[in-house]
Amino acid sequence: MLGSQYKVKRLREAQGIVIASRGIWGLRTKVFVAVVVLFLLTSTAGCGLGKGQPTGSSERDTARGAAGQTDQLETAQGASGETTGTPSPLEGLGKTTKTERVLMTTEKGNIELELYPELMPLTVANFKKLVSQGFYNGLTFHRIESWVIQGGDPNGNGTGGPGWTIKLETHPKLVNVRGALAMARALHPDSAGSQFYILKADEPSLDGQYAVFGRVSKGMEVVDRIEIGDKMLQVRVLSK
Repeated sequence: MLGSQYKVKRLREAQGIVIASRGIWGLRTKVFVAVVVLFLLTSTAGCGLGKGQPTGSSERDTARGAAGQTDQLETAQGASGETTGTPSPLEGLGKTTKTERVLMTTEKGNIELELYPELMPLTVANFKKLVSQGFYNGLTFHRIESWVIQGGDPNGNGTGGPGWTIKLETHPKLVNVRGALAMARALHPDSAGSQFYILKADEPSLDGQYAVFGRVSKGMEVVDRIEIGDKMLQVRVLSK
């Protein structure tokens, strides 16, 4: 009897161990499953972030696009400044209207200017008057940008003039393209005096607002090399 009870007790203990073992393994399985699920969830979240990255890439691309637009603008200005095979609209004017020539000797070389006195009589007369007086000799180019050079200020900083101003003249045939020679001015249209600019690139937004009265007929490579502070050694009217 005691032997039978002992066997039953041992059997129950063994069953308990098995149940406990199953419980432990079940717990381990649950933990393992939980870890796997957590890993999958983490991986999925990672993919979501990966999908989210194109948004950041798009922002970077947008910035690059904006920079590209800026580069395109500079490139367009630079391209307009090169010989493209398409003649400047100013080049043929000498065949249909009277012209006069001025030679500007600078520290970087000579720049020959073609003026249009019939189309811009007041502006050309003013410029020639200053040239004949030797006004520009020794003055510097005080403003240099990728698209323009500017000079003719006795103060050397963009604030000076000859002591008088002239009325604004414009002509539909005289446009702001590379090589154009025009009078610089303040905000008031009739405030030009002695300061002038030469365009290194087309700038049509200035058309009708500034007095284009000539063009560079020779020496644009010199214009392109001009730097702030470079001097006009001598400016003189050439004989016909």
